[in-house]
Amino acid sequence: MFPVKKIKSRSYFVSTNSICQGAQAPILWAVLMKTYVIHINFAYRTFIWNSEAKEKAHVHCVIIGFSKKSKKNKKIYGSGGYYEMAENISPYLTNSPNVFVTQKNVPLCKVPRMIFGNQPRDDGNFIIDKKEYNDILSKESKLKKWLFTYIGAKEFLHNQHRWCLWLKHAEPSDIKNSRILYSKVEKVRIFRENSNAKTTRGYAKIPQCFAQMIQPEDKDFLIIPRVSLENRRYVPIGFMDSNVIASDAVQIIPGTTLYEFGVLESNVHMAWMRTVAGRLKSDYRYSAKIVYNNFPWPTPTEEQKKKIAETAQGILDARALYPSSSLADLYDELTMPVELRKAHQANNRAVMAAYGLPIKGTTESDAVAKLFDMYEKLVSTSK
Repeated sequence: MFPVKKIKSRSYFVSTNSICQGAQAPILWAVLMKTYVIHINFAYRTFIWNSEAKEKAHVHCVIIGFSKKSKKNKKIYGSGGYYEMAENISPYLTNSPNVFVTQKNVPLCKVPRMIFGNQPRDDGNFIIDKKEYNDILSKESKLKKWLFTYIGAKEFLHNQHRWCLWLKHAEPSDIKNSRILYSKVEKVRIFRENSNAKTTRGYAKIPQCFAQMIQPEDKDFLIIPRVSLENRRYVPIGFMDSNVIASDAVQIIPGTTLYEFGVLESNVHMAWMRTVAGRLKSDYRYSAKIVYNNFPWPTPTEEQKKKIAETAQGILDARALYPSSSLADLYDELTMPVELRKAHQANNRAVMAAYGLPIKGTTESDAVAKLFDMYEKLVSTSK
């Protein structure tokens, strides 16, 4: 740590953008702001630092100016020379109070739990592409009962198809009597036994199963990609049947309704996500412990809740008008259909009303400031 106590004039540094995102932001800035009373006076949000090397490595950086004395005219710079004036620049480089969002294992509000998808740790033996799927069925058609649709972020966003061998309920005789199953289970056992990771070696005792299985067998669920492109205004979220096996490239929320879907797919939640989420380069990394568990949910009236559910259904209906388009196509800002954009706008209005936010004139910064205020109150009452 640099000698903060000796700072008497304005200083600045260039850093990777990770210091203002996700779990890293409170680790650094809580010390600087609470212990040393440092103020951020100007900031350049994430930009790509291009080197002069032939093989350029794109590093995503921020520039932050700070001092022991708070400056009145604070500026937050964006791309293209754009900047906004700020009363205060938070650790997340937003015009909002200094709030520190830390990891939480359970949601602050009374909402369904978000969990990781299933983790195979199988060296690829249980994951089946289309060619192998057809090959397996041509050799042992009876194995179709153990082949389940398998979905991760790529499959969900791009309408790609994969399957997995889900043998949780298979009897020993089912595996023993199948040359394909027996061979794959044996390969998984060997892979796990030879792993350098102690936990993976432990799973060699159950080689017929995924290493971590959280699949809700009697409930449909919402699916959220763990990584999504930054140029999407909305992270695509959707409902999935309980018979579809979710991979660990997604987060899932079992037992949800249209109301939860509507709130999570709204501009209010997206503003929160863009502010506090970590990033992979500049793409969003959706985390249960940072984004979802800390999100301040509204307390709507029954009428407001009903309206959110109706507008949420409107989003699903608008998507259904374009069955040949993937979610990646639908949520590209250049190609997003008018019907889908209007459906999202209607949902945004319904959710904003539940938060008591004015429909007209409310900026993303206003919404984030409101959410940070709600967050601080929720944290203080939960202690």
